[in-house]
Amino acid sequence: MFAQANAMDLHAKFPAVSDLRDAARRRIPHFVWEYLDSATGEERTLRRNRTELDQVLFHPSILHGEFTPNLATEFLGQTYDLPIGIAPVGMSGLIWPGAEHMLAKSASALNIPYSMSTVATQTPEDVAPHLGENAWFQMYPPRDKSIREDMMVRAKAAGFTTLIMTVDVPVASRRERQTRGGLTQPPKLTGRLAVQAALRPAWLNGIRQTGMPRMKLMDGYAESAQLGKSMRSSTAHVGYLLRTSPDWDYVHALRDEWDGPLIVKGVSRGADAQALEKAGVDAIWVSNHAGRQFDAGPATIQSLPDVRQATSLPIIVDSGFETGLDILRGLALGANFIMMGRPWHYALAAIGEKGPAHLADILKKDLEANMGQIGAKDWTDLSTRLASDLS
Repeated sequence: MFAQANAMDLHAKFPAVSDLRDAARRRIPHFVWEYLDSATGEERTLRRNRTELDQVLFHPSILHGEFTPNLATEFLGQTYDLPIGIAPVGMSGLIWPGAEHMLAKSASALNIPYSMSTVATQTPEDVAPHLGENAWFQMYPPRDKSIREDMMVRAKAAGFTTLIMTVDVPVASRRERQTRGGLTQPPKLTGRLAVQAALRPAWLNGIRQTGMPRMKLMDGYAESAQLGKSMRSSTAHVGYLLRTSPDWDYVHALRDEWDGPLIVKGVSRGADAQALEKAGVDAIWVSNHAGRQFDAGPATIQSLPDVRQATSLPIIVDSGFETGLDILRGLALGANFIMMGRPWHYALAAIGEKGPAHLADILKKDLEANMGQIGAKDWTDLSTRLASDLS
């Protein structure tokens, strides 16, 4: 009874993702907010993601009677309660102290995938006790073959079953807004940033307990390789000293070395999806890195139909998806699964450890309400409810 009342209180205070976003901005320091919420360039790709999602419309349905929509979905041999997961976000523990542990535990409880970034503030071993059956490890491809192989062995031993190869970060982006915010790598509380932190006591108290976050996995490899810590820009970090811009041979090598599902993230063209299918990957991830890498690319919802037409593989899409209605838009245009990054971190920063479960409940209720409006009993009904021929 108490848990039900508490959930009702959260819905009264934070009924929408936008409420979590607003609360998060008030609870984390400005420089952290600029890291989480910014993109690159003039942030046109970030805005394009939102604008183009809003162009995807559905016909409301009438006289379809009462029904309860089926929200479960199967993806890569697993059945999930919702067609969503937690996307990898670098330096999660900077956004909210202990974020990786909280997100991993929440994903396990919610029966959705949790994706850990190569540049997280924890190592695979650190999060291993909190992982459920649906743990995915995201890899920025290391240049050194021995580091790559060791990283995969550690990820597998920790309980990560699926490997994500990210291919849309060949070089460091500039992220001018983040630079103006003053964040450096590794993060350091300069006088200016310390003042901002002092204004956010909940965040600062958490950081005092966890320590100033750093990229523990990559730092460990950098130290063993005796690499210097000098960076080329304020947005570059130790990961850029170790990783490479992969080619097709790298994809084939990774396919040979990893014996679980392999997903390639950062695809925007159908022709690339076809080639990846031939290379033996298990799923395609349509992404523009949420506008954080390139400011003249299409919105992922624009790229999705072309990729869907080009491949029979399962498709994930992300970048700009924030609501239940956005999830329906992605599924209607051919995606099999939706991943989100920022919203989960808004939820953590707004509420703390209870945040991810509350966000999942917001999305579940939004899905049910909108599926009821358009008369969609499950995901297979969505494309027939589109208001224009976008598929």
